[in-house]
Formats: sequence, C-alpha cells, structure tokens
Amino acid sequence: MQYAEHCDALLREGRALGAAARAAGIDAVVPSCPDWQVADLVGHVGRLHRWVAGIVAAGGTDPADHWSHAEPPPPAERLDWFDGGLDLVVDTMRAAAPASPAWSWTTDNTAGFWARRQANETAVHRFDAQLAAGNPQPIEHALAVDGIDEFFMLIPFWRGASQLAGGGESMHLHATDGDGEWLVRLGADGVVVTREHAKGDVALRASASDLVLFLYGRRDATVGEVFGDAALLDRWQQTVSW
Repeated sequence: MQYAEHCDALLREGRALGAAARAAGIDAVVPSCPDWQVADLVGHVGRLHRWVAGIVAAGGTDPADHWSHAEPPPPAERLDWFDGGLDLVVDTMRAAAPASPAWSWTTDNTAGFWARRQANETAVHRFDAQLAAGNPQPIEHALAVDGIDEFFMLIPFWRGASQLAGGGESMHLHATDGDGEWLVRLGADGVVVTREHAKGDVALRASASDLVLFLYGRRDATVGEVFGDAALLDRWQQTVSW
C-alpha cells in the first residue's frame, strides 16, 4: 500500500471505530480486551493519534513524553475528543511527505512508518470497538495483508522478540480470499518470514482479515482450517501478546 492509501485507511478505520464506540456505548465491555470498556479503548487510540500527530509535525525530533503519560478527557467527552484527534493525525499525515523525518522506535524514521502503523493499529482497534457493539466486520483485504507484512516487520523491534526463538519450527499462513502467503520459521536467532507457498509444520488457512486478527490475538486458530501441529499455533499465541 502507498502512503496516501494508508492515510485514507486511517481515516476510514478511525471513523468506523468512532461510530462503533457510539453504538456500543462508552461503558460497554470490549470482549477482545477484557480489562477495558469502550472508554478505555477510545482513550488509548485517541492518545496515540495525538502523540503520532505531534511526532510527525516535529519533523524528526524525539517526543518529549510517551503517549501513555497523557490523560484523556472524562468519558462523557471522550468520543468527540477522539474524533478531533483522528482529524488531527490524518491532516498532519496528509500535510507531510512519506519520507518526511519522524522519530520512531524502529529504524524507519519517516512519516510513512507512522501512516502505516496507525492505519493498521486503528483497524485492529476498530474491530475491537465493533465487537463491543456486537457487529464486528472484517478488515479490508489489502489492509489486512499489509498488516500481516507489517506485523512480521516489527518483530525484531519488540522487547520480547527473543522469546520467539525456536528449533526450526515453521508455520504457513495462507490467505484464502486473495493474495497472501507467509512461511514463518522459528530459528535459534529469532523469526524469519518469507512470502512463499511452502509446507510448514502447521498451516493455517483463513481470510487475510482473520489471519491478521489471529496474529494480534483477536481470533484463535478455529477461524480457519488447520493442518499439522496445531499446538504450534497455540504456542505462538501464548508467546505473542498485544
């Protein structure tokens, strides 16, 4: 996906998240995040949007503070506040170029990193909000595939990445609704991912949306067809938590 497409996806997914939050109600429980109510979900994403807007606007300067240190407004004001933050981050992204300098916690210090990151993160949390409202919708195929690619790209930058080392075990993820196949090998030095059709110790065949939601712990392996060592999929989900 291109930068403009990520910006468009961020706006689309953010608006859908806001609509679902209103439909569910600010006090509704979020089933995929059991410790959260909708107020917590909206507060989390809204703080991230404002934090990222500040990072992109700063043009490469390290942020002075972490997003979690900001306080969202009271729950009664939170939905309108969320809408304002979404407009702010999208407008800030669109005013920047993909290669504009922007601090990040990876080696990609550009606005393009943040447009992609926020499009994918907002899509997963939109699913959370719709789940709270009782009407979860799949993530659009191209964005879901992009989200899977990004998920694996981010692994080396996780604090707990070393926990994913293994003895050569492999998982094959296969999107059943279009382009998208990944072979994931758990080696002694960490995770190696290739885009290929290959046999793994276990295979999970599902829609691209269900695959990315599986990776983010929103779905389990029952969303698709499993062939081979299903325990490897369970181990993956127990180790990888978001």
